[in-house]
Amino acid sequence: MQEAKKLIREYYESFDQCSPSNIKNVMDQYCDPGFTWRGCHPFYEFDSVEKLCDEFWKPLRQSIRRLQRRQDIFMAGINSITDDESVWVCSMGNLMGLFDLPWLSIPPTGKMIFMRYCEFHQVRSGKIVHTAMWFDIPQLMDQAGVNPFPPQTGANQVQPGPMTHEGMMFGEQDPQVGEKTLETMMKMVNCLGNWDNKLTLEEELALTWHDDMIWWGPTGIGSSYTIERYAKQHSGPFRKTFKDRIFHGHVCRFAEGNFGGWFGWPNLTLTPVGGFNGMPSSDKPCDMRVIDIYRRDGEKLSENWVFIDMLHFWNQQGLDVLQRLKSIHPQFE
Repeated sequence: MQEAKKLIREYYESFDQCSPSNIKNVMDQYCDPGFTWRGCHPFYEFDSVEKLCDEFWKPLRQSIRRLQRRQDIFMAGINSITDDESVWVCSMGNLMGLFDLPWLSIPPTGKMIFMRYCEFHQVRSGKIVHTAMWFDIPQLMDQAGVNPFPPQTGANQVQPGPMTHEGMMFGEQDPQVGEKTLETMMKMVNCLGNWDNKLTLEEELALTWHDDMIWWGPTGIGSSYTIERYAKQHSGPFRKTFKDRIFHGHVCRFAEGNFGGWFGWPNLTLTPVGGFNGMPSSDKPCDMRVIDIYRRDGEKLSENWVFIDMLHFWNQQGLDVLQRLKSIHPQFE
């Protein structure tokens, strides 16, 4: 795992310092020829470094200049749900820069902006073979004054890293600590998975969460502090506004130290009954792609950073938020 961490750190150093025109050369150096990439709407999947650079990274880096990667969590582990023994490295934080030119028809601000991101890199034989990257485009839209969602139940702001400031795990960690974190994460899933037991929601949450938990949610939902407010501002409304919930599992799941995470493609299939994001009900079930990053404190979980591809979810319902923005602001195409 230390070799994989070293590879990703070197990759980030080269990638973040290079010019937009040199991104492909850097990626070719660190990525396997069969490299694949998964991301958020409207980018989805790439099996070519050249296409990824031309369609995503170059336009982003040309629009948001002097881009910095401000990491809050850096960890690695062996995927606990596969047998290939490949190592995954996860980086989470904010991309920060000067939003000087339009991107995806989002009007530039000429000011510094933040966009939350989380990346999972699969490393095999000294190369990156797969990357899954979620980024909070609605957060960028909100800073540009074009928030696509009505007022949300939680609070929306730039999100800080862990309260303990111990998320940057460049060195070796005690594997038993990571095992306990993963066990706690799975206990949480098992305790809260059926959504239909006789406990109150607050009682369910208290089984595996500290009372002063923080749920750092995506733009369009927002963040909540304490079990009581999380139940009222997100978990309760979320359960009420979806039916026919199907859980598909995860692509990758691991923990290191007091932190752990997973992502799915998709995690869930849900049918909205109305109200979520201020949208109407629908009979069409849609997939939800989610990344969860957790911090454990003792026997329970304390913080949870959540990334949901909200634009993809609503696109499946026939609402292309970015296309709508383009029709409203054609001058920023």
